Amino acid sequence: MKLQWWSIEVLDGAHLSAARWQDSYGNVLVEAAIAHGAYEWRWHRFSWGVLFEIGFRSDDRWSSYRELPIVRAALDAVPDPVNGLLIYPGRGGSAGRVEPRRPRPIAGAGAATIPREPARTRLALARAEPAPTTGAVMAA
Repeated sequence: MKLQWWSIEVLDGAHLSAARWQDSYGNVLVEAAIAHGAYEWRWHRFSWGVLFEIGFRSDDRWSSYRELPIVRAALDAVPDPVNGLLIYPGRGGSAGRVEPRRPRPIAGAGAATIPREPARTRLALARAEPAPTTGAVMAA
């Protein structure tokens, strides 16, 4: 059976942590998810906030879950209402590789061109002569 995963990331706010938000609304969100057909769910705590992953059997179940008044109220109460809520399909921050990626080889074996000093340009100043007077008399 293939699950349709959805992720809800809640970031810490200036005055309230996302972990505290999870303590307040976590049970309500899980109960509503179970009642609307969630097959699997997981909470993850990070230094920047919390991640709630929910697996439904179809996208229709996610839509009905998302429209519940209790879910809307919980999402409206996140610590940072402007930038602190991310909702997207798929698994979230914990879905990365188990092993870290290997670094890619550096192109050209890491070599860089030798820096060269810019060519110096020699400037010659022009001689300045005083401007002629109105009577065309030159100063000596």
